[in-house]
Amino acid sequence: MRHRTNHLRHVIASTTVVASLAASAAIVPSAAAQELTADGIIAELEELARETEENSQDVLRLDGDVAKQEELVRQLEGDVETATRVAEAARGELDKHRGDISEFARQRMRGDVIDPITAVIGSSDAQDALDRSSYVNRMSREREATLTEASRHQREAANGFARAAASRALARVELSSLEHQRGELEKKSGELERRAQEVRSRVDSLSPEELAAWRAKDNPITEGLGELLGSSGAVDAAMTKVGSPYSWGAAGPDAFDCSGLMYWAYQQLGKSIPRTSQAQLAGGTPVSRDQLQPGDIIGFYEGITHVGMYVGDGMIIHASTYGVPVQVVPIEQGGPYMGAVRY
Repeated sequence: MRHRTNHLRHVIASTTVVASLAASAAIVPSAAAQELTADGIIAELEELARETEENSQDVLRLDGDVAKQEELVRQLEGDVETATRVAEAARGELDKHRGDISEFARQRMRGDVIDPITAVIGSSDAQDALDRSSYVNRMSREREATLTEASRHQREAANGFARAAASRALARVELSSLEHQRGELEKKSGELERRAQEVRSRVDSLSPEELAAWRAKDNPITEGLGELLGSSGAVDAAMTKVGSPYSWGAAGPDAFDCSGLMYWAYQQLGKSIPRTSQAQLAGGTPVSRDQLQPGDIIGFYEGITHVGMYVGDGMIIHASTYGVPVQVVPIEQGGPYMGAVRY
């Protein structure tokens, strides 16, 4: 791009020199030379704008990834708290039985535990034997139940603390990944701001003629747009924004980027679709180009860095770049066709 810029400056400088000489020699620069200069400006600016739009979609994707990662970390931290609470409650229940368990152990050591047979032998009559046997069996069942309950609480406590430890370790890993993604997001956001500022500066410095050429570069359709209405609610919503300004990362209601316009249009139908261009193409039902219907979202460029909505008759509505309002244009003006989906 630097080579093209230097070449462009050389052309502009040469034109200026010729214009200066023309003042004395009555020589006027040719229209072809002026057109070449304008075309060069538009082509170079379009390449810069395309790179900036790609960068913008990367930032949106990373922002979504960071949000998901933050939610995952919050869930894991909640899991740690829940598992720890369950483990501590189980340990508390276990502590309640420790006295009984210790007493059972002491009784066994002293030989105080009477089995049913011994109890019956020492009885005075049949009823006494039955009562003693019943009592000993009941005591035995109670001791067994206490030991079983204590064992269960012990397992619950051990499992709870193990789950808490595992969740805590996973949370640390995910938190490290989150910090890395936040760093990437900050880096990409800074890069986007630098690129966006350059595009804004370049577009804002265009002459009226160059600005008109910039806005007309996609051969926008301006007549018969009403005929496109009624075939799709999403199209009808998007068409209300024809003429709205482009803004990186914007999703309405006053300004839009490419995926933001798609997102906003479907929101008006009460339908939620992904926010970024890549996610929008990955989230819908794929449709072939010869089966396109109004409302389908089309992806352009490798990596799906731009999207537009099919409105019928071989046209799309899209928000293309800074300085160019939302327009209806021939489908070929969206860029290299990469696929389409239906929501």
